[in-house]
Amino acid sequence: MTPAATRTEDLLRELAPQVLGALMRRYDDFTAAEDAVQEALIAAAEQWPDRGLPDYPRGWLIQVASRRMTDQLRNERARRRREDLVASQPESDGAVPDTDDTLVVLFMCCHPALKPAAAIALTLRAVGGLSTAEIASAFLIPEATMAQRISRAKQKIKSSGLPFRLPTDVERPERLRLVLHVLYLIFNEGYTATAGPALQRVELSSEAIRLARAAHRLLPHESEVAGLLALMLLIDARRPARTREDGTLVPLAEQDRSRWDAEMITEGVELISQALPKGPTGPYQVQAAINAVHDEATDAADTDWPQILALYGVLERLTDNPMVHLNHAIAAAMVHGPARGLALLEPLADKLSGHHRLHAVRAHLLEMAGDEDAAFEEYRVAANKTTSVPERLYLMQRAAALRQ
Repeated sequence: MTPAATRTEDLLRELAPQVLGALMRRYDDFTAAEDAVQEALIAAAEQWPDRGLPDYPRGWLIQVASRRMTDQLRNERARRRREDLVASQPESDGAVPDTDDTLVVLFMCCHPALKPAAAIALTLRAVGGLSTAEIASAFLIPEATMAQRISRAKQKIKSSGLPFRLPTDVERPERLRLVLHVLYLIFNEGYTATAGPALQRVELSSEAIRLARAAHRLLPHESEVAGLLALMLLIDARRPARTREDGTLVPLAEQDRSRWDAEMITEGVELISQALPKGPTGPYQVQAAINAVHDEATDAADTDWPQILALYGVLERLTDNPMVHLNHAIAAAMVHGPARGLALLEPLADKLSGHHRLHAVRAHLLEMAGDEDAAFEEYRVAANKTTSVPERLYLMQRAAALRQ
């Protein structure tokens, strides 16, 4: 991809939700507006690298998308009433609204009626500016399947009658929680892909960080938004050291910390340091604080595990998430010994019986305790349960090392 094309792609992703918001305010039809925006983005991606950027890129996109939408409405007899509405409006004088409705679009894509998978797909397309093909590729499913998922999500939003506005003060906490959860899921899938040959899908984790930055810019006083952004930065800072040249996994304790992104760590630590005193403290802030402790350690042996254990105690009081309990068990083992950690894993057997990570953690703690036979079996079980090729290879290597 040429530098001009790359710059165009970055700009289009930034402008996509703003253009969609402008069309929503004018026409109040999410499905038609989103389709029109996608067509305008395609036209810009084809024309701008060769012809150069227009004087006002956002206005150019809004005008092109508006023309596309008007054509759609005129050609669809089932939408006759909307066609009449558009026809009754005065001709555009070229003025473009200054309102940036990115946040409104983000809240709409994370509609309470949508399942997480649908909300993720719609957010990546409508707010992230990714094509259906790109999203399908990231999640390793056929493009047609992803297109159907996005189409159903748009229809769900349309039929809900949800007004195009920010949630009220009463609605906002729950809706914001959903928005942050969707961004968190996108980041997690990018940082550790659930399936496929690659450990990471950088395009997804990078997009999640970009959207979290946008949310933080628009909601600077929301401490959990800052906490989520800090969490992403502090975790993603370790990405360069997570894999070897051949793509194999490098566990945290063995990573070359000189390869960690110091600027991202500094930014993440500053964000969480500013957010925590503001309160109320939420789970993303606590997770960010935990990762800040990891990132600030000069080496694995220097990690302040007692502080991490205490923070996991706080996190468990905020959320009843089995993965949090699993990580709490690891921290307890690092402070009090593997027997303590193994005891804390027992209550999780039913909740996480099908998840490879429970077996991987149990194997690691058994290995710490010197029970190599039991650790070997647990590593094999974990390897058979994961759908990630790099994780499977790593777990098999750990098992094989116990038989050498």
